[in-house]
Amino acid sequence: MESLVVNNPRKTIIGMIHVQALPGTPLHKMSVGSIIKQAVEEAKVYEKNGVDAIMFENMHDIPYLNRQVGPEIVAAMTAICMAVKNAVNLPLGLQILAGANQAAMAVALAADLDFIRAEAFVFSHVADEGWMDGCAGSLLRYRKQIGADKIQIFTDIKKKHSSHAITADLSITEQAHAAEFFLSDGIIVTGVSTGEPVSVKELLMVRDKIAIPLLIGSGITISNITEYWKWADVFIVGSYFKQQGNWKNAVDGERVQQFMQLVTQLREEG
Repeated sequence: MESLVVNNPRKTIIGMIHVQALPGTPLHKMSVGSIIKQAVEEAKVYEKNGVDAIMFENMHDIPYLNRQVGPEIVAAMTAICMAVKNAVNLPLGLQILAGANQAAMAVALAADLDFIRAEAFVFSHVADEGWMDGCAGSLLRYRKQIGADKIQIFTDIKKKHSSHAITADLSITEQAHAAEFFLSDGIIVTGVSTGEPVSVKELLMVRDKIAIPLLIGSGITISNITEYWKWADVFIVGSYFKQQGNWKNAVDGERVQQFMQLVTQLREEG
């Protein structure tokens, strides 16, 4: 399956839209219509400033459920994604926290998106929400059953905000190999928490050991992207693109513009 996002010799920048708290969650305040409006506005900022793709995430829905979310979340995320799909001309993807990967796949199919981000794809770990088992077998079967083969699945290994003591005897390279063997479309490496930079040592351990794309999933800023540039294919940028560099805030067009100007320079330098 040819990737819609990552087969790009210029490398790919994915900007995050952390949609506001959705119906039924503890922090929910805004109407769905207002949440959609904000998401569309942020997507247009990304498109205007040259970001290559956008990913949605329900990060304001704290505390997260483990694997299962209600139909109200699926419905709201579908409405948000479809509205943005109609407003911008960029590849789009999503993640539904926590680990609600089949729900994300269903939304991606309904809204005609290009990819999802899946946690706990291979091996088990203890997350904030509790124990999570690997889901590759069931997720890929679900993708096949609903006719969503074109939707890429980018998968975390040694996921942030999680304890991996149970798999401490497995190197990050071995985990990356397992995800590739289980048909992941791309490997995501992160720091230990949101906004935390990736270990260069771990990144290099994975870089030349897999044939599928390598994504950095946390901690990328204008100050460090030059350091990481040659090692990854895709950079998922969330916190840095927000006002004051805080993921809870709205997208800051000036920060996006400055970051993408540096990316243009890095691309020109080859």
